[in-house]
Amino acid sequence: MDVDYRQAFDMAPVGLVLSRNRTMIDCNRQVCEMFGASREVLLGQSFQILYPSPDEYERLGAHMAPILNIKGYYSDDRIMKRANNEMFWCHVSGRALNRDAPHASGIWSFEDLSSQRVVKAELTGREREVAARLLQGMTSKEIGKALLISHRTVEIYRARLMRKYSASTAADLVHKLIAG
Repeated sequence: MDVDYRQAFDMAPVGLVLSRNRTMIDCNRQVCEMFGASREVLLGQSFQILYPSPDEYERLGAHMAPILNIKGYYSDDRIMKRANNEMFWCHVSGRALNRDAPHASGIWSFEDLSSQRVVKAELTGREREVAARLLQGMTSKEIGKALLISHRTVEIYRARLMRKYSASTAADLVHKLIAG
């Protein structure tokens, strides 16, 4: 049986991107539909255009590099940004093709989670990062360590999230983040 890898890449049910130095060098149809941008607009662009802010792009890239270096792959759920500036939850998984230079080249998948999880509140970059880690089941101390901030600072961000989502407990906040 002949396999048309280009057709398989283009028609995959998840968004796929080939990258070089955090720049998109190829993407499939699902990425274009998910982010609301044409292939011509995305190719040659930094992944930064898909992030809510340049700070989040930089911080997450710095966070991912050592993990990619050690494991060769990385995945998380995070808030991303469509071309129309709409924020949405997205599951992102990637593999470095060279662990010694984790951002040099890779393949990344993107899955839109907005049908299961809606972004309802206006959140700051740090609030988005804390929310994503709360959904991973991390404690304030673990989040602080991951984000290189004190656990008390994490608790301040968690309290802000609880106010924005009208949550009475941490468990209620997680439920509301998941339910949207």
